[in-house]
Amino acid sequence: MPKLTTPRLELIPITLDILEAVVANDKIACERLAGAAFPDNWPNEDLIARAFPVSMTAVRADPAVRLWGDTLVIEKRRRDGTAVTPRVVGSVIFHGFPADGVAEVGYGVEEDSRGQGLAAEATNACVRWALAQPGIVAVQATTFPWHSASLGVIRRLGMQPCGRREHDTLGELLVFELRSDSVR
Repeated sequence: MPKLTTPRLELIPITLDILEAVVANDKIACERLAGAAFPDNWPNEDLIARAFPVSMTAVRADPAVRLWGDTLVIEKRRRDGTAVTPRVVGSVIFHGFPADGVAEVGYGVEEDSRGQGLAAEATNACVRWALAQPGIVAVQATTFPWHSASLGVIRRLGMQPCGRREHDTLGELLVFELRSDSVR
């Protein structure tokens, strides 16, 4: 995946080196590799478990497939256009290259940066990139019916409801989709 830019953000690919530094909780290496400051409480075990539920053995065996489309979200500008010191504010993750052509996207923004539209801006850029890739026919996102912030991102992306799934422990998940033939 190439580096993507939006009006406020730079989205850099998560490489195996970056992931190894995150898993090792090596903040200095993370910041050097990303070229940006990490939030005070990152990396941490909860972040790793949520963003990278696949084993590191699987990622190491095929990083091109397992890390396909995964990005760190780096804020470079405020809404008013003024520059800020580059800092990682979140990530957009695709759960690997989809063999069936339907990519699943996940996204997150660190607590202090929420409510500014950063998740929608970053995820929109990554979803549009994914839908332009050969063999990708759709991108799906799942969220809980009560997760209003996540539902807001999904609405801003123009995703449409397409089903429901059960989470192992937390109950019903809503499934939304954006198809490549609906994107201009």
